[in-house]
Amino acid sequence: MPLKTLRKRARTVTLSPPYGVIESIGGSAIVASGLKVSIGQSVTIVSEEGKRLGMVTALGRENFTITPFGFVEGMKVGDKVLLNRRGVDIPVGRKLLGRVVDPFMNPIDGKGPLALEDYEPIMKAPMEVMKRGLIEERFAVGVKSIDGLLTSGKGQKVGIFAGSGVGKSTLMGMIVRGSQATVKVVALIGERGREVPEFIEKNLGGDLSDTVIVVATSDDSALMRKYGAFSAMSVAEYFKRQGHDVLFMMDSVTRFAMAQREIGLALGEPPTSKGYPPSSLTVLPQLMERAGKEEGQGSITAFFTVLVEGDDLSDPIADQSRSILDGHIVLSRELTDRGIYPPVDVLSSASRVMTDVVDDEHLHAALKFRRLLALLKENEMLVRIGAYQRGSDPELDEALERKEALEAFLSQNAKESVTFEECVTQLKKAVG
Repeated sequence: MPLKTLRKRARTVTLSPPYGVIESIGGSAIVASGLKVSIGQSVTIVSEEGKRLGMVTALGRENFTITPFGFVEGMKVGDKVLLNRRGVDIPVGRKLLGRVVDPFMNPIDGKGPLALEDYEPIMKAPMEVMKRGLIEERFAVGVKSIDGLLTSGKGQKVGIFAGSGVGKSTLMGMIVRGSQATVKVVALIGERGREVPEFIEKNLGGDLSDTVIVVATSDDSALMRKYGAFSAMSVAEYFKRQGHDVLFMMDSVTRFAMAQREIGLALGEPPTSKGYPPSSLTVLPQLMERAGKEEGQGSITAFFTVLVEGDDLSDPIADQSRSILDGHIVLSRELTDRGIYPPVDVLSSASRVMTDVVDDEHLHAALKFRRLLALLKENEMLVRIGAYQRGSDPELDEALERKEALEAFLSQNAKESVTFEECVTQLKKAVG
C-alpha cells in the first residue's frame, strides 16, 4: 500500500477508546472518563432507560463533564458514553414552514414526520464583521407606534423589554402577523407549555403558513432551553442564505440566560450579580450577533423579548442586552393602566437605525411627536391640579390640544395591521 494512502487512513482513524463510562452523577451534570473529547462535542449515554443525548461542557485531565439534553433520572454509575462523530447538527428545509418543532426539529404538532435533507450546525460563529451589509432599508411591522416612532431596518436587532402581564405576547403576535418578512421564525424558550397553543391560536390566528415555531418549554432541561434558541437561529440562517428577509422572534432572553445560569452554576462557575455566572452574559452576544444583514444574502431582523423582574430595567440581563442590541422597545405598565395598547413607552425606547431608513419629513414628525409627548408628561401634575394657565407656554398649549390625537396614534387594536404609508400619514396628522 502506498505511503500516501497509509497517511490518509491514519488521519481518519480515531485513537479514542470505543466508549467511556460514567463515574459520578449530580443534579444536572454527569462526570465520565475514558474518551478523548473536546468542549461542545455531542455524546450518547446508553442506560437501561435507553439512549440519551448530551454535550461535553467541561474538561479535566482524567475526566470530563456532560450536561444532558434530558434529565439524569434512570442513569447510573458505569453506564456507557459513546462519542457522536457528527456534531450537534439539525435537519433543515422549506418543509419546516407551517410546523411546530422542538430544538432538534422533531415535530410536536401532530402533523406527521418531517423529511428534511439539509443540515445546519446549531453552534456557529457570527458572520464576519466586514461582510455585514449596511442597514438602509426599513422593516415595517404593522404596529403604528413602532413603524412611526421607532422605525426598524432590515437586519436590525431589537429588544422588547417588559414586566410580566404587560402585553408582551400580544405585541409579538402583532409583529409576526404584520411584518413584511417572507419567512418568520419564532423561538418560544422557557415559557409555560400552555402559552404555546395559546400564542398560535390567539396571537397568530392559527396561521403558520410562512412561520416556523421552535419550542423548548420550562419543563425541558436547561441545555434544551439554551440550545433551543441557537437552534432557532440556525433555522433563520438557513432561510437567510436562500435570500429571504427573515423575521426572528424570541421569547424570552431572560429564560435563555436562566438556563445558562443553571448550567454554569452546576459546573462550578462563581455567581455574580443576581446569581448569574459570567457565562450567562457572554452567551448573549454569541446568539444575538448571528442576526443581521449579510452581503449577497438575505437578512435576519430579530426581536428579542426581555422579561424585566419588577419592571427593573437595570437588571443585569436587560442591561447587557441593551448594550448589544440596535434598539429597545420598553412596554409600560402605566400605559396599560390607562388603557393604551400596545403599551409602548416611546420616550424610554429608541431605534439606533431610524435616521438611516426614513426620510427627513418622517423624522421631523417623529421628533415633534416625542417632544409634545415629553411636555405632556413633564407637566401632567401641574395640569391636573389646575396650576397651569393656558397661554403661558405656546408649545405646551399645542401639546394639550393634540393630546387626544397623540394617544389615538399610540393605540391600536391587536388584530389591526397598518401599512407603513398609512402609519406615516397618521403620524403627520397627529402632530399637525
